[in-house]
Amino acid sequence: MRRLRLRRPRLPRTRAGWRQFVQVVAAGCVLALLPATWLWVSTADRLRTLQDAPRTDVAVVFGAGLWDGEPSPYLAHRLDAAAALYREGRVKVVLVTGDNSRKDYDEPDAMRVYLAKHGVPRARVVTDYAGFDTWDSCVRAKKIFGVDKAVLISQNFHIRRAVALCDAAGVDSYGVGVDDTHDATWYYGGTREVFAAGKAALDLMFHPDPHFLGPKEKGITRALASGK
Repeated sequence: MRRLRLRRPRLPRTRAGWRQFVQVVAAGCVLALLPATWLWVSTADRLRTLQDAPRTDVAVVFGAGLWDGEPSPYLAHRLDAAAALYREGRVKVVLVTGDNSRKDYDEPDAMRVYLAKHGVPRARVVTDYAGFDTWDSCVRAKKIFGVDKAVLISQNFHIRRAVALCDAAGVDSYGVGVDDTHDATWYYGGTREVFAAGKAALDLMFHPDPHFLGPKEKGITRALASGK
């Protein structure tokens, strides 16, 4: 049998060829960064701090992974911010949205337990078990839970995308970005956002249905009516 030999890519051999090669690479980089740049510019007036977050009924906290069944440090920081807003009376209900696609992995309930330990009554926490990505969480907040306006809580590198997608889904949104130590996870998250911005642009253009929609739920209404 004859072996198939893979041909190495041929690099330019002339100055003009190298110039064209560099131009193509540069154009590719610019195109790749356009969605992230657009997110950065379009959401600039929608970002707030814990101190100046607007008073509203609902805060939305996006899942960020579990460690041995407990919120990861990044997720814990998001929940700490939500608890602080609740204690200060800036929000009345916290909608926690995350992944519960497996029986042995339940982000929303872990988030609810954490909030209960930090001063947010269970009756004031609503769980969305099908927040498989940011777009799904935003669409479900609007269509399933009836959220019209919310403060969104996430890390700084993610919050702009969350605000843009929730606005597109019909939720009037303000974002509170939680800062964290700039460790390997933080840099990974920031790099990932460059690529995630491309998917966000597609979500904004085509408005795909979430992985799971289901019937409307009255959790937010009941939580707001709760006297606890």
